[in-house]
Amino acid sequence: MQAHNAALVLFSGGQDSATCLAWALERFERVETIGFDYGQRHAIEMTVRPQLLASMRAVKPAWGERLGEDHVVDLSLISQISDTALTSDVAIAMQDNGLPNTFVPGRNLLFMTVAATLAYRRGLDVLVGGMCETDFSGYPDCRDDTMKALQVALNLGMATRTRLETPLMWIDKAQTWELALALGGDTLVDLIRSGTHTCYLGERGELHDWGYGCGKCPACELRARGYREFAARRQG
Repeated sequence: MQAHNAALVLFSGGQDSATCLAWALERFERVETIGFDYGQRHAIEMTVRPQLLASMRAVKPAWGERLGEDHVVDLSLISQISDTALTSDVAIAMQDNGLPNTFVPGRNLLFMTVAATLAYRRGLDVLVGGMCETDFSGYPDCRDDTMKALQVALNLGMATRTRLETPLMWIDKAQTWELALALGGDTLVDLIRSGTHTCYLGERGELHDWGYGCGKCPACELRARGYREFAARRQG
């Protein structure tokens, strides 16, 4: 426990951000959350957030005491100035620049900047995000170098000493499931499996062993493969 620190977690309602929230709740005595409505195709993630937050409070008594206010910010301007498979009803494909068209340019940069602005006002000195460059889709704004550079820029521009924490940066999806187990036991694993949403297409019809989703988009494939590796390791 870091006795006097308070954190703001970028909380989308997905597997990674839920794991990061649990990680923060184990470490900081005050934790708040922020979510962004940016016209995402999988807007169902915004629908599941409130119940997921309520369920996170119940995993451990201490988590319920530490988890504070949730903030939802309208960033629909992202969908107005971008043309991607996450903001438009188009097929997921690779682009000529080598990046998938699920990449939303500037999204994480804007998310962190807005989160830092809110944290400044709320007296929160740590930002926690689920960015990862071990198991990811090649997004340049998920890289460790990007986050470190952004931390420098934000602190210079706001005259603060805000710290950006990315607990998933160097672990794969199977290890993310393992981290959830270590943080909150089977209760948290089951909650993440059934309560979070990761599918890019917003499919929430069938509950698979790894959670809800279409099972075919890159996010579902990554989550499913990680869960099955995690389950196999537990059985072994």
